[in-house]
Amino acid sequence: MNISHSTTVAIIGGGFSGLAAAYDLAKQGVTVTILESEPETGGLAAAYEAGGEKLDRFYHHWFTNDRHVMELIDELGLKNRVDINPTNTGVYYANTVFRLSTPLDLLRFTPLPILDRIRLGLLTLRARRVKNWIELEGKSAADWLKELGGETVYRVMWEPLLKGKFGPEADEISAVWFWNKLKLRGGSRGKGGEERLAYFKGSFSAFADALAARIEKSGGRIETGAKVLSIQRVGTSWAVETQKGIITSEHVIATTALPLVADMIRNWAGKEYINSLERIKYLSNVCLVLELDHSLSGTYWLNVNEPGFPFVGVIEHTNFERPETYGGRHIVYLSKYLPHTDPLYGMNALEMLDYAFPYLQQMFPKLERNWIVQHHLWKARWSQPVVEKFYSQLIPPEVGPLPGFHLCSMAQIYPEDRGTNYAIRQGRALARKVLTIITSANPSA
Repeated sequence: MNISHSTTVAIIGGGFSGLAAAYDLAKQGVTVTILESEPETGGLAAAYEAGGEKLDRFYHHWFTNDRHVMELIDELGLKNRVDINPTNTGVYYANTVFRLSTPLDLLRFTPLPILDRIRLGLLTLRARRVKNWIELEGKSAADWLKELGGETVYRVMWEPLLKGKFGPEADEISAVWFWNKLKLRGGSRGKGGEERLAYFKGSFSAFADALAARIEKSGGRIETGAKVLSIQRVGTSWAVETQKGIITSEHVIATTALPLVADMIRNWAGKEYINSLERIKYLSNVCLVLELDHSLSGTYWLNVNEPGFPFVGVIEHTNFERPETYGGRHIVYLSKYLPHTDPLYGMNALEMLDYAFPYLQQMFPKLERNWIVQHHLWKARWSQPVVEKFYSQLIPPEVGPLPGFHLCSMAQIYPEDRGTNYAIRQGRALARKVLTIITSANPSA
């Protein structure tokens, strides 16, 4: 099917930043077309079917202080589809699972001496008092965490998580990245100090579907399976070439990973600009999803702090969303960030299960292979930008090298980290700017 047509704004990528931008533009009467290479919108929030219900390919939740996504949900009239519940979090260390959901749990965390437990508790409070994050840009997360909590706290709590998340890049990660994580989690707690998280009933993909439907109702177009091959400037317009045809537009908003954008514009953008898009490094992610007929534990989010274990987290989703939602199956995510050149990234689902199972069985000795009803492996090549020291100096601006070209990617979310809430914030903010440009050029429109 040929999808060639003209539009005012062409948006490359149907993740939440692209959807949010399209939603705001379309409801203002701007003609807009989203071009998504995958068969469905949502980006990293894509889903599959488990037990008759949509289930996220990669685990997702929101914090209660994620106001941008909550505001959009309210606008769409979908507030009744958001569940907010206390969650059980823990740490796997020294072949033992420790609950770590409340301040009292922290005081019982015996791998740390009592003085270090107090230091760990105070660390988050001290981190949340930081107001000027610019002062942290020149410090590595490792150095800053050692300053706040000492060497022992760093070795037991933070070093395994940093290395589990960023691998060979761990020593380069900026203190700003970790500061934001501590600030965000600290602000999503109930009166008893317990962490409270939010989830969209029916998967995050269902939220993306609802947003996409509203865009189309407002006159916007969404073309899936339309991989963008190139973006060209033609006179005062843009020609976006896809596998299915050419879209002509006045503005282009590119929301995909920056190296992919570089490939789309390489034949006309200057070398310096291309280099700026390719300078930021990305990690990939592999996520093994298990559908079990037994529960592993009562913990929702289990950080794996045991050296040598390949996964940074074991997330038992059905300790947050009820297993009855998925036909009684217990859903477990095993997540690993890694370079795309790592041999693990090349494994298929069965190879990954064979690799992961002995580690999982060591953590949960009662686990048997026949508990696994189904397993799935999902991969994301451009999953996590590597937030280095002085990262603000690496981020390319939203405004591109030629008029009407705009960037809105996860790598530009800073000092916060990637995530649905901030993708929505960025997309809506850029939509306002583009709308101002359009109305200024056509004051009578």
